Amino acid sequence: MKQVLEGIRVLDFGRYIAGPYCATLLGDMGAEVIRVEKVDGSEDRYLSPVTDNGDGALFMQLGRNKKSLTLNPMKPEGREVVQKLVATADVVVANLPPDSLVSMGLDYDSLKAIKPDIILTMISAFGRGGPYANRVGFDGLGQAMSGAMFMSGTPEQPAKTYAPYVDFGTASLAAFGTMAALFERQQTGKGQIVEGSLFNTALTMMNGTVIEQATIQRDRVASLNRSQTSAPADTFKTRDGWVLVQSVGGPLFKRWAALMGEDHWLDDPRFKDDISRGDHGEVISERLAKWCAERTTDEVLSEMEAVRLPAGPVMSPQQVLDDPHVAAKGLFKAMDFPGLRTPAPVMTTPVELSETPGTVRERAPTLGEHTDAILQSLGYSEQEIAQFRANRIA
Repeated sequence: MKQVLEGIRVLDFGRYIAGPYCATLLGDMGAEVIRVEKVDGSEDRYLSPVTDNGDGALFMQLGRNKKSLTLNPMKPEGREVVQKLVATADVVVANLPPDSLVSMGLDYDSLKAIKPDIILTMISAFGRGGPYANRVGFDGLGQAMSGAMFMSGTPEQPAKTYAPYVDFGTASLAAFGTMAALFERQQTGKGQIVEGSLFNTALTMMNGTVIEQATIQRDRVASLNRSQTSAPADTFKTRDGWVLVQSVGGPLFKRWAALMGEDHWLDDPRFKDDISRGDHGEVISERLAKWCAERTTDEVLSEMEAVRLPAGPVMSPQQVLDDPHVAAKGLFKAMDFPGLRTPAPVMTTPVELSETPGTVRERAPTLGEHTDAILQSLGYSEQEIAQFRANRIA
């Protein structure tokens, strides 16, 4: 089956998550992705080590469908390699501050001089322009500075989510922008800059709350897992675990009131609509908490499903691995890796296309696994490659 991006070459100069996962998604769609790493390996390769050699859990996911080239682009010989690579590429992905791009010869003007129709997908913490342009930052900074942390946790303790959703969201938006730029290039023959930032992504996800504040000054504060704009919507302890229940809209609240034996609440002005129910969510959560505490998780979920109320268990990572829905859909692909004692369950492409689906074809590469082959394809001899290694250029 021919894939959407077959024939497209992507140079991945990404670091950590946002840049690398953008390139991963492009690779899933058929692009050839060359991951350019530091000679000793980039930082994200070693996060949460799971192999005998220290390769990290996240790299098993982000490195799939990629070739690994070790290179030091700060040395003249390394810059020459970069220039030769760019001449063969369609897309360059780099999540680095703008000043770093210039110093590495990865800014758009430098790339365009080599390949006029190149697409540069650049990702940074705050984007170009504005006083924060050259600040560095991670996912948590986006959460903190967008209002998300303020609205999570409690008023006494802001909370960052464990999952780096700002990073993955930025990567996904950058991949969307890159594919749009490739489509545009098909029409006009012109490349362009695709720019994403952690701050933009985080603000996008919090925009509704910011709009509410700007227009009616609600001055909301955190309420842990309880929603403030509908109810019941909260986490509840059962006899043997925890569940999340989420309800939005009058029909669902009507079903919930009947299940609780509280039909008279339908005539209570405190619960007349979603926002009113959210304003009085503590009362509703208290009632549901009592009901859940008397039942096991399975009993709660069974009764909720019988009346079609959205609810699910709060699962541990091991429970996720054991989940029957995950198994039935084949959402994880077991992939071996040198030094890994058991196959890594790598999540498949999260968006499913009926005719041209993304595929997880190859495991993540070992450090520099494809360096010789790539350099040879650019015209370098075995002696030159050996000299590069001796001088820590590759």
